[in-house]
Amino acid sequence: MSSTDSRGLVLDEKLLFELTDPGRVGYSLPAPDVPQTVPRSELLRAEIADFPELSEVDVVRHYTRLSTWNYGVDSGFYPLGSCTMKYNPKVNEQAARLPGFAELHPHTPDHLSQGALQLMYELQQDLAEISGFPAITLQPAAGAQGEFAGMLMIRAWHEAKGQKRHKVMIPDTAHGTNPASASLCGYDVVPVASDGVLSKAAVAAVMDDDVAALMVTNPNTLGLFESDIREICELVHAKGGLVYCDGANLNALMGISRPGDIGIDVMHFNLHKTFSTPHGGGGPGSGPVGVVEKLQPFMPVPVVVKTGELFRLDYALPQSVGRVKGFAGHFSILVRAYAYILAMGGEGLKRATELAVLNANYVRARLEGTYDLPYKQRSLHEVVFSETALANDCHTLDVAKRLIDYGYHPPTIYFPLVVKGALMIEPTETESKQTLDEFCDALLAIAEEAKTDPDLLKQAPVRARVKRLDEATAARKPKLRWTKD
Repeated sequence: MSSTDSRGLVLDEKLLFELTDPGRVGYSLPAPDVPQTVPRSELLRAEIADFPELSEVDVVRHYTRLSTWNYGVDSGFYPLGSCTMKYNPKVNEQAARLPGFAELHPHTPDHLSQGALQLMYELQQDLAEISGFPAITLQPAAGAQGEFAGMLMIRAWHEAKGQKRHKVMIPDTAHGTNPASASLCGYDVVPVASDGVLSKAAVAAVMDDDVAALMVTNPNTLGLFESDIREICELVHAKGGLVYCDGANLNALMGISRPGDIGIDVMHFNLHKTFSTPHGGGGPGSGPVGVVEKLQPFMPVPVVVKTGELFRLDYALPQSVGRVKGFAGHFSILVRAYAYILAMGGEGLKRATELAVLNANYVRARLEGTYDLPYKQRSLHEVVFSETALANDCHTLDVAKRLIDYGYHPPTIYFPLVVKGALMIEPTETESKQTLDEFCDALLAIAEEAKTDPDLLKQAPVRARVKRLDEATAARKPKLRWTKD
């Protein structure tokens, strides 16, 4: 995949509006057996001019051809940093499709849902063991909603104590959703500068009686472990605050370090990242939250509990922040994550962490020296390079676009903001040395092209169906609806 010489069948595709042929029909409906009713005019939208008329096979072929353009983890290496886009075992997909799970109606009473409730209860227990938190809610639908739910619990805890704290500290190496989650919960965000990792002195300088919490990502977005985290937690706790940990990078910690053991009060899990369930393109996701005992009364309801040999949904939490997602969250993702944990076991999860860290450091070793590495501390699951070593005024965007010509989805770029022209690579544990070598070979070749043929990089991609776009115009003047020329 590291060569630009390969060729294959490329299926071009027109818009449905361009495929239309007046009179074609793609459906055959029986005559109605109830009286026909015409909706009121105010309930109807205006007709779309020249709406496409197509046969069934036209539509099927159109969307099937489009699907072959998609790049996914089943078709190639996905090096997105902080997203843990690792291979999704197909046995998990089979488990999620079992009729008793896939076809279970969400309103089914507890006594007829014992299998699903047992799975949820045992998943709660597994996540508690992995993280060190005594209580888990499975309800949030994604990591960002898990952050939101966690911050709601922190706010509720302070309010129950009669405190009106209004600030949340967030380091410059935290995930980008953290400030939004704090702001949505009514807090003022206080940035905290770091030198790759957060220092006790930096936290102490802004920690006061108005601070409700510190939101920290560990390992942070530079792929570095926050080495002072235990002491930082103690400092925040001493002044009455709580510590929230963004758990999106848990793939670097499983079986090695438990956040609940080092002073963290709240943490969300990204089941769709760490526990190998499909994600991207807007979903599906799942963001359970673990909390310490003092925050348990404020958890979203319902939670799954076990009474004797029976499992049930418990709503008896009068101080709860309330429901944050319909029913039991994204249940099919819970099934996939549960299957993954059972298949891996404790030693398997630890081995996944070790290999994820090994792969990231292998990529680092191959590229360091050619690409600038601004922070020299030991990397964990991901490594972040800078564009500053690129020749001839080439930039990270040029590297990312050129990678498409080599057959790779680009890594995360321009994040975190503390790195100039950041190129963030997370290989995950599921990629082989052969794959990583081919990927690194491509990046090394691109760095050489920046020296010998910089115009090629600045025009890339040159082999994609769509060439480089004017992204500023596309963002500011998007065309969201087709119009006939």
